[in-house]
This record gives sequence, structure tokens and C-alpha cells, in this order.
Amino acid sequence: MKVSIERSALLKAMSQAQSVVERRNTIPILANVLIEAEGNDISFRATDLDIEVIDKAPAMVERAGATTVGAHTLHEIVRKLPDGAMVELADDGSSGRLDVKAGRSSFSLATLPKEDFPVMASSEYACNFSAAAPVLRRLFDKSKFAISTEETRYYLNGVYMHASDGADGKVLRCVATDGHRLARIDAELPAGAEELPGVIVPRKTVNELRKLVEDDDMQIAVSVSETKIRFATPEITLTSKVIDGSFPDYTRVIPVGNTRRLEVDAAEFAQAVDRVSTVSSERSRAVKLTLDEDRLVLAVNAPDSGAAEEELAVAYGDEPLEIGFNAKYLLEIAGQVDRENAVFLFNSSGDPTLMREGNDESAVYVVMPMRV
Repeated sequence: MKVSIERSALLKAMSQAQSVVERRNTIPILANVLIEAEGNDISFRATDLDIEVIDKAPAMVERAGATTVGAHTLHEIVRKLPDGAMVELADDGSSGRLDVKAGRSSFSLATLPKEDFPVMASSEYACNFSAAAPVLRRLFDKSKFAISTEETRYYLNGVYMHASDGADGKVLRCVATDGHRLARIDAELPAGAEELPGVIVPRKTVNELRKLVEDDDMQIAVSVSETKIRFATPEITLTSKVIDGSFPDYTRVIPVGNTRRLEVDAAEFAQAVDRVSTVSSERSRAVKLTLDEDRLVLAVNAPDSGAAEEELAVAYGDEPLEIGFNAKYLLEIAGQVDRENAVFLFNSSGDPTLMREGNDESAVYVVMPMRV
């Protein structure tokens, strides 16, 4: 194999590939990226056996071929090369080395046989549809903060994507919860997604997907089967196993009878929560919200380090209420609001609270209160 490729194209492809590769591997080949050159393209394939990413880049291919080389090492080399450099990758197949040359720099890297590289078995996808990058970005970005990190409840370690009924008809819905807070985000159901089986997309896949959906003009082809999900653009294909488990019935925890309505400037609210929670060394310290006529008082009392209080002018016309929340959860939920105002709907100090952006019901958040 002998190819020449522009440094920025190589860096972009290697960044995507090496982020899938785990830093610690008991199987040496999994630390490598499979490089395949053919025609006018070079492709980089990386896997951790649960996720596989293939990134294609244009290149001048003098001699077609394939090899595998350490993903993190090659990425670091390319990252440190000067901007605009042409990088030559050459491997004669018998030496067990890949030569990397750019300007006056040259490297010789150990390779492993391409035959040893595990390729994820292709799946029959029952459902195929296409969605705009900003739509998928919003669905996953706004829900992923609520993914659980508890290994015992593995079925909560991802985002549940499924077709559902929304306020105005069928929707593509993403839900995540860790038992303390929940995010439910809706988008218009794309054509072809009507038969979408509900799948739990793992956290790592959600994070890797972020790189595919950065271009606002991009259409992402989504394919789903019972066991796998695939996201593809013309250059990048991301295939992942889905979590094998049943997502709980989240509709039971979304309150419907909350009538006490607070409307507050989302940015002001987040800044105030951040300020008052500074006095506490524990990130999970409760913030007490005291509400009465158009007034909200946020207070934190940490006996070991001090106390803080801040008052905000808000729109609230119901009976007075005192309720406590984990400061971190409040900040994360307030951080999801794109519009100016956040609307909180309360029932009592012991019941789950609902939050949404203004009157928009396509993004709904639930947070459990804390005793204060």
C-alpha cells in the first residue's frame, strides 16, 4: 500500500477512529485502526467490538492495499505534523511496518495483520429512515445528561429512541432517565420511521454520534434492527450494538396534574443556582426554592462552610411553596433551555416537578425533589 493524503483530512478521519478505540486493551488488534486504500479513497475502520466506525477520506492511491496500525499513536503523529502537510503512508506488506512521511519527518510504526481485524457482522435492518443532522443533534444532546451511570441498571445506560404519539401526532422520541431526573425530547417523525423498534442507544455511541451531526446541512441515514443501530453520512458510518434490555415505562413518572406554575428567565435562574451552590463543597447539596407571589428565593445552607441566598423576580401566582432540589440536577436541566424562559410546574414539595421551555411541549424534563 502506498498513499498520499492531506494532513487535515487524515487528522479528521483519525480523530473519529481513535476516539472509538479504548485506551486499555487486552486484545492487541483492538488498539489498531484498519487502513484500506483503494480507488481514490482511503478508509479508516476502528472498533471496540460494541461500536464500529468507518471514516472515508479522499487520497492519492499509488498502490492499493490494507494494514492495521496503533490508532492513538498514528493520531498523535498526525496531530503534531504542520498544517497543510502532505502525508505519505507506505507499507510493503512483508516488513510488518507502516512508514509515515511528511516533509522532513519520518516514522516507522509496527503493524498487525489485517486478517486479524474484527469486522462487525452486517445486520438486516428492519427500519431505515433519514433525518437532518440538527434534528438528531437536538434529540440526543438534550436527553443525554439524564443517562444513568449505574452499571447495575444497565438498561438506563443509554438513550431510548422510539416512535411514539406526541401532542400533534406521531413523533420520533428520545428518553433518558437515571431515576432522579428524566428528559423526554420529541421531533417530527421522519418518513420510514413508523415501524421503528424501540432501541436503547448506549452512552458511548451517543457521544460518538455528536461528531457526525455537527454539519447543519447534513442528512443522516439511520438504520435500526433489534440488535444494532447505524448512522451514516457519505464519509462516516457509525454502527453500534444497542443495549439488550427493556426500558422502563417512563410515562408513569411524568406528572400530569402539576398546577403551580413558575416562569423564570432560564439564564438568570441557572446563574443564581450556580452562585448560591458555591458555598457548598458537595455538588449534590440541596438548593431550597421558596416561592410566593412573583418572588423566588434560592437558598443553600451548608453547616460546615456557610449559607447563601438570592432572590429573583419571577412570574408565580399560586400558593406559597418550599421545595428542595439537587443543585447539579437543576443546573443541568436549566442548561437545556434554548428559549428565554423556563416553565416549572409543581404539585407539592414531595412530588416530581415538570420543566419545559416556555409553552413548547416537545422537550419535557422531570426532576425529583430532595428533603431540605
